[in-house]
Amino acid sequence: MIRTQIQLTDEQVRMLRRVAAQRGLSMAAVIRELIEQGLTTASSGRSARARAAIGRFASGGSSGSREHDGELERAFAD
Repeated sequence: MIRTQIQLTDEQVRMLRRVAAQRGLSMAAVIRELIEQGLTTASSGRSARARAAIGRFASGGSSGSREHDGELERAFAD
């Protein structure tokens, strides 16, 4: 693990201490879990937006279904 420093508000520290005590964990463990959850949510947001867009737009071309893998590859290459 890599050690790092962050600055928290008094309220954030109080909440962290309370959650850590309730769960029998260190504050560092709670912070790591929260960061992991936030990063997982952030990264899944991009794929969720992509899935939500499926079928919502017309390309004007006729090969979209056949060439769909290539189209996605080109779209996400940017």
